[in-house]
Order: sequence, then C-alpha cells, then structure tokens
Amino acid sequence: MTSQVSSPAEQADGTVVGEQRKPAGAKDVRRLNRVIIRFAGDSGDGMQLTGDRFTSETASFGNDLSTLPNFPAEIRAPAGTLPGVSSFQLHFADHDILTPGDAPNVLVAMNPAALKANIGDMPRGAEIIVNTDEFTKRAMQKVGYDDSPLEDGSLDGYHLHPVPLTTLTVEALKEFDLSRKEAERSKNMFALGLLSWMYHRPTEGTEKFLKTKFAKKPDIAAANIAAYRAGWNFGETTEDFAVSYEVAPASKAFPPGTYRNISGNLALAYGLVTASRQADLPLFLGSYPITPASDILHELSKHKNFGVRTFQAEDEIAGIGAALGAAFGGSLAVTTTSGPGVALKSETIGLAVSLELPLLVVDIQRGGPSTGLPTKTEQADLLQAMYGRNGEAPVPVVAPRTPADCFDAALEAARIALAYRTPVFLLSDGYLANGSEPWRIPETGELPDLTVQFAQGPNHTLDDGTEVFWPYKRDPHTLARPWAVPGTPGLEHRIGGIEKQDGTGNISYDPANHDFMVRTRQAKIDGIDVDDLEVDDPDGARTLVLGWGSTYGPITAAVRRLRTAGEAVAQAHLRHLNPFPHNLGDVLKRYDKVVVPEMNLGQLATLVRAKYLVDVESYNQVNGMPFKAEQLATVLKEAIDG
Repeated sequence: MTSQVSSPAEQADGTVVGEQRKPAGAKDVRRLNRVIIRFAGDSGDGMQLTGDRFTSETASFGNDLSTLPNFPAEIRAPAGTLPGVSSFQLHFADHDILTPGDAPNVLVAMNPAALKANIGDMPRGAEIIVNTDEFTKRAMQKVGYDDSPLEDGSLDGYHLHPVPLTTLTVEALKEFDLSRKEAERSKNMFALGLLSWMYHRPTEGTEKFLKTKFAKKPDIAAANIAAYRAGWNFGETTEDFAVSYEVAPASKAFPPGTYRNISGNLALAYGLVTASRQADLPLFLGSYPITPASDILHELSKHKNFGVRTFQAEDEIAGIGAALGAAFGGSLAVTTTSGPGVALKSETIGLAVSLELPLLVVDIQRGGPSTGLPTKTEQADLLQAMYGRNGEAPVPVVAPRTPADCFDAALEAARIALAYRTPVFLLSDGYLANGSEPWRIPETGELPDLTVQFAQGPNHTLDDGTEVFWPYKRDPHTLARPWAVPGTPGLEHRIGGIEKQDGTGNISYDPANHDFMVRTRQAKIDGIDVDDLEVDDPDGARTLVLGWGSTYGPITAAVRRLRTAGEAVAQAHLRHLNPFPHNLGDVLKRYDKVVVPEMNLGQLATLVRAKYLVDVESYNQVNGMPFKAEQLATVLKEAIDG
C-alpha cells in the first residue's frame, strides 16, 4: 500500500490542515487541528440528539470539545420557519479549547430555514451539506427565497454538498415495515453517519445508544442503526465527498484521570449530590419546572439511592417554601429556577436571610425581562441576586465559569451556605447549562469535608446559672448561628420573619437591636472566607480584562489570540461576586485600564465602580448568544491601543 503526502495548508478560517494521506484506491484523509460543525434543522428534525451523539463519540475519542445547543423558544414553532430552527454547534480539537467556536467550518442544513438562519455565520470556503429533498418551492418561499439558493450562485463561495437525505434514508429503510413518515424521521441518523465518516468518529457508542433508547421498539432501533450505517457508507462511496478528515485526540490538553463529557446542568446536579454526601446530610430539592433549569430537577429525581428527595411544587413560591422548611429540618436544601422564578422566590429568600438557614438558590439565567427569551442565554440577574429583596438582606453569590466548573461551584456554594448559615445564590446561565465539555471525575480524596455539627444542647448560661439554648448566639469566627433540628429536647425556639432579638431570638422591635442585627448579618456575609483573585499577567500588562460566569471561555480565547499577536493583556475572572475577593481592590489599582465584558448592560461594572471607584470600561452584549472570541479580541485590542 502506498500513500501520498501533501504539504500543510490552511483553511479560510485559519484552521491548520496537516498532512494529507491517500492510500491506494482510497479517498484522501486530511489532518486538522480543530473543526467547528453546526447541525441545523427544524425543531422536529432531531438536531439536538444528532449533535449530542456526535459530541459523545468525540469525547470518547479523546478530543477536547465545547458545545453550543441553540433551541427555539417555542415548544413547537411552525415547521419550516425561521423561528423553528434548532441548531447544535460543536467545536472539537487536538488541543485545549475554550469556546464552541466563532464560525463553523461545516453546516448541515436540513431545510431552507436552517440554511437561511445560519448562512450568515459561515466563512467563505466552509462546507455546507444540504438536504435537497426539503428545498421545495413552497418551503423556500416560506423563508423568503424567491429562487433556489442551491442554483442561483449565492453559495458559490462555499463547498456545497447537495444530498437528498430524506430520499436516501427512505431507500435505506425500505426493507423495514415503516411508513414513509416513520422512515423519514431517521434522516438525522443518516446525517450523523455521514458526518461520522467524514471525521472518523467511533460508531459503537451510537449504535449501543440507539439499541438502549429504543429497547422497547427493536424495529425502530434497527431502522435508526440502518440509517446511521447508510450515512456512513454513503460518505465512503459517493464521489461528492472526496476527502475525510482526522482530528487527533487532545492528549496534551488533559491532566491524567478519568474523563467524561458533561453539561453544566448535569455537573451542577452531580455537585449537589456530592455536597450532600460530603456534608452527610439528605439533599432536598423544592422546585418548579422552568427553562433552562428543569434538567436539574429531572436529574436529581433519579438519585433517591443517594438520599435525594425532589419535590415538584405547584409554583415557584411553594418550591422554595418547601426547600426552606427542609433546611429548618436539617437537610441540605436547594431550589432551582431561572430569572422570572427568582422574582417570585424573593420574599422567601428574605425569610431565609432572617432565619439564617443554609439554602442554595440556583438561578440558571436566561434572557429577560419577564418571560423574555426562555431558551437564550444572558447574565442579567446579578443585581437581582445582590439586591432583589426588601430590606437589608445580603446573600452570597457564586458563579461557575464553564460547564464542568458547575460541579465545583455547587460544592463551593454548599460550603458557604452550611458554614455561614445563609442562603447562597449560584448564578449559572443557559450557555453553561446546555453546553458541554470534558470533565475529569475527581477522586473522593480531593473532595472537601462539608460536615456540620447540629446544636445538641444548651449554649448559654444566664446570670442565675440556668443553662439555656440561644438560637442566635453566634460563632465568633463565622458569625453563624447554631443549627438546631426540630424535635431536639431543650432546643425549642421561635421561628419567623419578624426581627429577632440578638441571642435569644425573641421578637424584637427595639431600634438599637434592629440596627445591630442588620449590621451583624451584613458583617457575616462580608467576612466569608473566599480565595484571593488570581491574575493571569505574564507580561506586565497595563490593561486588565475582568469577567465573571460564562464569559470565561470567550475572554480567555480572546486573550490568547492577543498574546499570540504580541499584545500584553492581563486577565482575572471572578467566582465570588458577594463578597468580592478581599484583594480585588488592590488588583484593580495595578492597571491603567480595566475592561469588563458582560452579557448584560454592565451590572458587574456598576458594582465595581461603586465599591472601588474605578472607572472600568464596560463592553456589553444582550442578543441571547455568548460572545465570540474574535469580537472580544477586537474590543480588547482597541482598549490596549486607546
């Protein structure tokens, strides 16, 4: 067998193309260092499942990866319309990556709407695979195509692959006893098989998945597997695809360990279960379904064997009320929601502040206001988390930076809640919740000890020598009050939202006592032990980019691009937003310019300006999508040069 090797080339988007191999009688195989693929189609075409399966096989192959599912807001938008387009973008590479990518190298468009909705993101020279069966005159007119874009020359700048996916799928399944409509549903598996061939993805995992998913319908399982194999064989035999591609495993990107692909919501759910086990407490979730937080409820409901109890309440208020009751009863209590639900929960969060009980409020942020954009991402709940309650009701705020980091953020939020007896906000968002990346499964010895001691008996001696229990007598280091489980003899105490007397917990309307309690609750939050802010500044830069939450990936990718181009720029990313790290003020003073990119209109920038009197430069985006790395790189370059 002989092979032909060509010199390295470069794609239109800058992706390096390595050696090209062509065994005798076989198609060319080109090596790439990274690829960005986007599957797009009608919301009923199974694009999320297709993308998820391609991602799972890519993770098992050992590539680093990052994903961006993009759902329609409507449960079922009219078929073939632009609002009904669902897409799934996957960036995978042989090296460490941080974002789902700016511009896809490959678009799989299942209908005219998918093509029109996504063509604007495609760079010249990209490959576009279209399902020609769906490009009927009526379907094209529905999205504003007067003439077929497959024939009018508008796609001449791309590598266009017209494939009759529906026809080929139906033909491949003619031996099965299926109606044409039933057979057509497998066209996403045909497309997945084709792409799996193009990029040398493993196949065993997907076939096993299909057998398991349709275990009660073996004929459907067999049909989907047949369509998947037909797509693979089509790529192997058709003349239209003369080249396949290899992206080597990212062996140098990962420390040694056992890895799996994980989404943000799944990582968060696992983090909550782990926190309850490390605290040796039962986990209680009181929740009401809301996009994009519902997956956490779904996942936790599967883990009763770990002492998890899930309660789907009739509304948001009942959900958090039940959770706070569980906290009073000695559980690690959680409530999950998205922005509109936080507004409904605000009164009970204030009650938790007054009662000083541990409670995790998980907010998977989405576009607002009101119902807003249920399936789109945003970071606009920070000020609501900080101040969205009546009275002075301070609450710690923690934010994960990547999908896998949601696991660690859950543990950190639980640590603070349990140690300081306080509700804690965990601010994730739709981008992190639905996106995925490789996650190293931690060893049990690496997990923090979160055990707590419940009050067991009297903790105060009166002047007459009587020993009593004071529910608001505080730990001198943390200012946390004792946690007394109901039913413990001798620990009876009053509960409720009316102001407490210091120490005794009796109802108090005394002005001086109220002032003292307000300041004490604030001091407890201000004194929370959090790590100092780490600054990545290898070159002594004059400009610092400061971020929080899910902007970490795009910011870091942009910083890498600038440093590769010879620019000096520093980066710091906040996990703790209340309280801020104690060294944040000193960090800010070291730089001439501080740029804060946010997916809101400048909420962190407002907090930083107010607290530290630093005139930060705010860069904002609220279009429901994450930042692109090139976009931020341009902004930061202007800040450096300005």
